[in-house]
Amino acid sequence: MGSNLIHHPDGWVGTTPWWKDAVFYQVYPASFKDSNGDGWGDIPGLISKIDYLHRLGVDVVWLSPMFESPQQDMGYDISDYQAVHQRYGTLEDVDRLIEACHSRGMKLILDLVVNHTSDQHPWFKESRSSKTSPKRDWYIWKPPRYDGEGNRIPPTNWRGYFAGPTWTWDEGTQEYYLNLYGPFQPDLNWENPECRAAVYDEAMRFWLDRGVDGFRIDTVNKYSKRTDFPDAPVTCPGVAHQPAPEMWCNGPRIHEFIREMRTRVLAPYGAVSVGELSNTPRPEQVLPYVSAAAGELDMAFEFSTIRLGTGDLFHGKYIYRPFPLSALKRLVETWQTFTEGTDGWHTVFCENHDNGRAVSRFGDDSTPELWEASAKTIALWQATSTGTLFLYQGQEIGMRNMPASWGIEEYKDVESVGFYNEAVATGDQDRVRATLHGLGILARDHSRIPFQWDDSPNAGFTDEGVTPWMRVHDQYRELNAAKQAADPESVLGFYTRILKLRKQYRDLFTHGRFRLLAPDDEALFMYVKEGGADGDGDGDDDKKRRKALVVMNFSSSVQQCPDISGALGCREGEASLLLSTVRSGKSAASDGLGPGLRGSELSPWEGRVYLNFKP
Repeated sequence: MGSNLIHHPDGWVGTTPWWKDAVFYQVYPASFKDSNGDGWGDIPGLISKIDYLHRLGVDVVWLSPMFESPQQDMGYDISDYQAVHQRYGTLEDVDRLIEACHSRGMKLILDLVVNHTSDQHPWFKESRSSKTSPKRDWYIWKPPRYDGEGNRIPPTNWRGYFAGPTWTWDEGTQEYYLNLYGPFQPDLNWENPECRAAVYDEAMRFWLDRGVDGFRIDTVNKYSKRTDFPDAPVTCPGVAHQPAPEMWCNGPRIHEFIREMRTRVLAPYGAVSVGELSNTPRPEQVLPYVSAAAGELDMAFEFSTIRLGTGDLFHGKYIYRPFPLSALKRLVETWQTFTEGTDGWHTVFCENHDNGRAVSRFGDDSTPELWEASAKTIALWQATSTGTLFLYQGQEIGMRNMPASWGIEEYKDVESVGFYNEAVATGDQDRVRATLHGLGILARDHSRIPFQWDDSPNAGFTDEGVTPWMRVHDQYRELNAAKQAADPESVLGFYTRILKLRKQYRDLFTHGRFRLLAPDDEALFMYVKEGGADGDGDGDDDKKRRKALVVMNFSSSVQQCPDISGALGCREGEASLLLSTVRSGKSAASDGLGPGLRGSELSPWEGRVYLNFKP
């Protein structure tokens, strides 16, 4: 990938930072490619598929946690930051992966998980060894409280993310430790400067010195907790533990901590950073993290759009809430206009390892025809959106959610199991059914089934006769990368094409100004992208006049296409069609220019891009 930047200790100045135009691709290593036949994906397997990613148009590989771990939360419980979990490979394999990426002009970033460690990490073992341990204060310990009847209760009433309390009792030292997630994931105490220094050295510099190009930073806004530890207000009556994200998200010292991380580690290495911002739904909350002047993160993930349909984050998360297209469009508009008039930047994504598949949530996978059409239209939406584009493995071939016929026994994720067991414990069968329904749409497990490489046994993910760690999708013979690679008009072929167009028209798609059309239309999703904001300070008048109209039918019925020339502000006959998602000769409408641009029909789930100039 070309380098169009000047290095400066505090960031990138002078021209557009490379990461704004890059395409990032997240690899969930356990499920990507197994090279040794143990049913578990690994780093050598990923290396064997680097050319596949390169051909797709990927610039940066984001590798989800592959560190030493008991794997109680699929590697987000790290027991050694400087070792590779043996099922994934070795340190030498990581070095080979770095070389494989760099030799192709690609980059590699790792997951940085430093809000918490595993309870098997040596730091925590030493911390819990005694109250006088030198590392006691590296984690958050508190004495118990007692209720009116003398029963021991936790220091606060906070509920954690995995359907349980945030405090775990340690019998040995007779205190509780804080864990926002599972009891096997104790939170580090970022108030302790020695702890922070160890994080910077062992979890960051170690990998940057090996050639890694940056980090996706897990739970980045949770490092600063309220240190007075008050009880949360009771918003869910009748339960012991209450939602309390305001106690640990965007806390009093969070910006100080992130600036320190950037100054001490990220900036000296020129490392790219993208942070996971939970419970931060307003632009004015996000901007301080990604403002260029603030010098904290390069980019951040904000989750309002991808979490559409989920229930309450802490109680009933998997009670599905249907939403209209207009709700999706309002959120897209909010974040597509986030960069206008600010020095911040935005990320574009609709899949990751923590959510169901996009085609099963935002599209229509009820028939093969609607599945392909909606997968391509989702690709069109993503690739024409302003910001840095992030893809998740399998998104480029339209991988679906697990079949509805699969039972709860196929769900492996600690969060899925926790919320299901909680529903069962209530004895409310309606809630159990609603939770199962919601899991079938939203569960993290859907994104973690093995990648579908071909139509051989186990979808080419692992050897024939091997039982993979998660079941392979029943439909892998019809939906796989090899089949689509042989078909230039497949979902994979469309992604490959549109990623090239995204870079060719970067002033419109990656950097363009966004204007939503028909916000209340529940079938058509349409917007204009205006050029002249390509990030290089390019004052070219022609670029300023360039516009693209994105028209997408987000329904399973034929819809009327709008007045193309009118939407683009050009004379009839001047507009041109850049591309359509429909296979050649299959459109329900005329793709011809001139009169065909006005009043033509859009096939179910068809998307098109029109330009106000000749490409």
